[in-house]
Formats: sequence, C-alpha cells, structure tokens
Amino acid sequence: MPGLGTIFNVAAIIAGGILGCTVGSRVPERVRQTLMSANAVAVIFLGIGGTLAKMLTFSEGRFDTIGTMMMIGSLAIGGVIGELLNLERGFERLGEWLRKKTGNTKDAQFVDAFVTASLTVCIGAMAIVGSIEDGLFANHAILFAKGVLDFVIVLVMAASMGKGCAFAAIPVGIVQGTMTLLSSLMRSVMTDVVINNISYIGSILIFCVGINLFFGKKIRVANLLPALLIAGLWTI
Repeated sequence: MPGLGTIFNVAAIIAGGILGCTVGSRVPERVRQTLMSANAVAVIFLGIGGTLAKMLTFSEGRFDTIGTMMMIGSLAIGGVIGELLNLERGFERLGEWLRKKTGNTKDAQFVDAFVTASLTVCIGAMAIVGSIEDGLFANHAILFAKGVLDFVIVLVMAASMGKGCAFAAIPVGIVQGTMTLLSSLMRSVMTDVVINNISYIGSILIFCVGINLFFGKKIRVANLLPALLIAGLWTI
C-alpha cells in the first residue's frame, strides 16, 4: 500500500516522543542535560559523516573534495531566499499554534523542541528517496528504516527537551506524504546526481542542527532549507 512507509514513520516519531516524555519526567535534570549533550554530539557526527561521504573521493592514494562550488552556492542562495521568506519564524509560529491548541502554553521548551526535532527528522535523502519508492513501488523499506532511526532520535530528544518533539510527526507526515503523492512526477527529475546533491546539503543542515543543540541557537537552520532545492536544481 503506497504511503504505508510514511504512516509507519509518523507513528514511530509519536511513539518515540511519548516514551521519551514518560521517561524524561522521571529522570533528574543533570541526566537530561547529559542526554541533550549526547544527542547533540550524535547529530553533529551524523551530519559530518553524511557530508564527508558526499564531499570526499579517494583516488591515486589521496582524498579530493567534490561539489564545493555547489555547496557554497546552494547555502548562500538558499540562505538569502530563506531569510527573505523568514522560514524560521514560520516554523516557530506553527510551534506556538500547536502549543496553544494542545494546552501546553506553560511548556517553555515546546516551540524549540518542535522546531529542532522537525528539522532533524525532515532533512535528508532517506525522506526523499524513501517517499518516492513508497509512492511508485510500494517499497517501504527505506522509510521503515528511517522510522526506526527517528524513533530513537525523538525518544532521546523528548527525554531532554519535552513533548514538543513528538509533534515533529506533523511536518514529516506532510512532507513525506506530499512527496509520495507526487512521486510519479518526481521520479523523472530525481536522478542520482540530484539526490546526492540534496543529501550533501541535507547532511550539512543536520550538522547545523547539532551545533544549535550543543551551543544554543546559533544558526537559523530553517532559513537554510531552500538550499536543498538549489542543490537539486544545481545540475541544471
């Protein structure tokens, strides 16, 4: 059944958020701070690993870098577009709306938890390729694997940041569900080069999320999201 992968992914995020909040409420503050630091380091290294995998090639006994102009151009152009649209504020407004509608107005961390978790689990090649495979061939394997990863990530995040993390299921459902519905149109343009470029930039944005988790909000990651689109269009 097309769409089953996204349904599983959304359910996994909700389950991870609920379990994380249940566990987190019973965990001392110092342990939660350590969990947050550990999660930040893990996200940073996920970003570094994904970036280096696309950035480095090995030939004739030495490493070379590829795609550096694409990386710089995509981040610069995407950042300008994101700032003009102020996507970060849009994410925050959605988080504030959800906080009010769900009766969590006293939860000071709700919006940050929602935005951070959403950016962590929405970005990446697995979401794009998995959604296309799900829509075209009812192949759920990639999104099932992503669901398991997201379950663990959101569980740890929710234990330290709170219930806002569970609501990351909403943008994941919207983004992946839309790509699944449009998969027949996207398949023709999602070549290996396009997917590699998107994965390259996506890994950099995941690294930026980790930086924010560890050092506080230093980078407006949501305003860099258009860089993914520029990276995809770069080959044109």
